[in-house]
Amino acid sequence: MGRATLIGFSAVAMWALLALLTDASGKVPPFLLSAITFSIGTGVGLVARLFMPAADKSQKIPPQVWLIGIAGLFGYHFFYFTALRNAPAVEASLIAYLWPLLIVLGSALMPGERLAWNHVVGALLGLAGTVLIVTKGGGLAFDARYAFGYAMAAVCAVLWSSYSLLSRRFPSVPTSIVTWFCAATAVLSLACHLALEQTVLPEGASQWLAVLGLGLMPVGAAFYAWDIGVKRGNIQVLGAASYAAPLLSTLVLIAAGVAEPSLRILAACVLITGGAALAAKSLFLRKPAVTESGAKA
Repeated sequence: MGRATLIGFSAVAMWALLALLTDASGKVPPFLLSAITFSIGTGVGLVARLFMPAADKSQKIPPQVWLIGIAGLFGYHFFYFTALRNAPAVEASLIAYLWPLLIVLGSALMPGERLAWNHVVGALLGLAGTVLIVTKGGGLAFDARYAFGYAMAAVCAVLWSSYSLLSRRFPSVPTSIVTWFCAATAVLSLACHLALEQTVLPEGASQWLAVLGLGLMPVGAAFYAWDIGVKRGNIQVLGAASYAAPLLSTLVLIAAGVAEPSLRILAACVLITGGAALAAKSLFLRKPAVTESGAKA
């Protein structure tokens, strides 16, 4: 359980590189960047198959798994890009980043799961820290003119949290299936690019390396790690800890010299770290099982 949760959190750590690598990739339009990086992510899955045990060819993948996977990966990115086109980035990003809280709350509906007060409070503390980071200490200005964009951002949050929660209902489906979710997302993203965007490719080796890095980690290996985490890990802890992504992303930008450190970042660090620790309290305080002989298991 602990190992799977850590693997799932490694996805959050990889997503922290998303902002830096996206900025370094130049002016490639969103859907084209998605198409290229998810193609690389598909390659990550194909290579991983060489080192993983062969999947049972007789196992039939339920149709709803395909729907959940493709809607989760492509749907999230489609609606997120749409939200950014139709609403201010700060408010849209904050609404979209409600998905960790929705995962924590929605986990109560999962078989065998129990939602405790510390999970909810931990997720809310993480959300408060995220507000500090996304708004940069300023205020929020929700304007009715951008209602459509806000709605698209809300769809993002619902889609990703639903994908994460519903994936847990199919623990027997191998993680290798994510390879084909990435492939479908790449194809659909390319179709959206051709219909909606002008083609602008990366310029120079540094931008291509940034795109390669995106495809290998935040848009590649991260989705495979997340699949393992949500299927076999502690989903409440993983949901609350996911609020670390914007914090880690900001720290990466500070380390790269793109952003400046501040008291706001320190406060966000305290809130998010404290929230994650509170959500994980049950793991640290879990009492060891006692056998009939009285010995601790």
